[in-house]
Amino acid sequence: MITWRVERENSRSGARGASWWWPVGWLLAAGWAAAFPLVSDVGTHQVWGVCAAVGYTAAAVAARVLPRPRAVRVPVVLALAGAVVLPLLLLVLTGQAQSEVDVIERSGRLLYATGTPYLDEPRRVEEYTPYLPGMALLGMPRALLGEHGWAARYFGDARVWCAAVFLACLVASRAVVRQRRRPGVSAHGDARFAAVTAVLIASPVVALPLCVSGVDLPLAGLCVLAISFAVRGRPVAAGLVLAAACSLKWTAWPAIPVVVALLGCAWGTRPALRCAGTAVAGTALLVLPSALLSPGPMVEQVLAFPTGRGELATPATSPLPGRLLAEQGATGWAVAVTLLLCGASAVGLSLVLRPPRDAVGAADRLAIGLSIAFLLAPAGRFGYLALPVLLVVWARSVGAGSVGARWSGTRSVSAWSSGTGSAPQGRDADAQLATAGAGRRS
Repeated sequence: MITWRVERENSRSGARGASWWWPVGWLLAAGWAAAFPLVSDVGTHQVWGVCAAVGYTAAAVAARVLPRPRAVRVPVVLALAGAVVLPLLLLVLTGQAQSEVDVIERSGRLLYATGTPYLDEPRRVEEYTPYLPGMALLGMPRALLGEHGWAARYFGDARVWCAAVFLACLVASRAVVRQRRRPGVSAHGDARFAAVTAVLIASPVVALPLCVSGVDLPLAGLCVLAISFAVRGRPVAAGLVLAAACSLKWTAWPAIPVVVALLGCAWGTRPALRCAGTAVAGTALLVLPSALLSPGPMVEQVLAFPTGRGELATPATSPLPGRLLAEQGATGWAVAVTLLLCGASAVGLSLVLRPPRDAVGAADRLAIGLSIAFLLAPAGRFGYLALPVLLVVWARSVGAGSVGARWSGTRSVSAWSSGTGSAPQGRDADAQLATAGAGRRS
């Protein structure tokens, strides 16, 4: 009886302690959003900041006064409404967007009309397309729907398609890694994943780029989906998703060695090679046509311009270490690139010596590599660091552990054969059975 009372008091005190985290977190988000109208001269940032500050403040108040579990659910809804739904509708309906959205839509029109998304002789920064050809596909709806009418207003905006791809990839990633053999655990995992995903989308890390530009969100979604397919031992699907990501921006290319290392560690050399071959061939298929049509403009706009070596200066001038070094002249630029290559080599060596075994390991390794790249690149923005944050949070919410055949296949078959476990099911289980059987025969 005494033990039960102590446990009850401890749980109550823990709930009271935890209840302060939500209001404090939403208030911090409100303060961050409220700073944008004061320090930023970008109209889209100001609109988002006002709407999001109101939504986050309402979420903080609701988290403080409402009883549990409404103190968790209602604030998330309020934050989503204030930081995502309202500003996105206002910006889309009024046609306000960051320059990236106009670039994507213009590249979609160019791709539709000429077969290449790059202008031959751009004269202004706004006429540059610093993305690979796949990004132009997200601007294709604008080319097809035109500029007038309700359909063009609602469905022609590239932000809508960027957000749709991102959200679809998040949902698909959970479906891919779901453990069907344990319905109770799966249902609990689905609820946890939905809650964490909702908070993540409502947070400034996702809400701001989703409303004002959304250009990096499809890449993030495709990366997490590729890791999900790799965890489940589906190399061709992972390679195809990687090809889609790598055709958007060259910053997705580090995902290929990470996913290949995960497959090699968890499922063997052959699946890893199949994934690598599919990713490289798919990327080439999507990128080469535009590269052959516009080789010079593509090199200038996709490679030289973002790294600060183009004819025009890039607007990505956040005071990150690489940018500060590049501002010191040719020597500083060389030092920044050298440090960047050293960081990439260190991450690559870690993939060989200690490859990731699960989604968390792969996402963390990719997040580290991308953080090094963004921090040491000669040109960059603070907003790029949202991608590593997304990877880290997603991997811990999706619930994908070490399920590769090398690590769990033999145990699953042994438990099933001895009657202590349930029979494996599905395509992944067949792969586990075959791998375990081959291991026993050898």
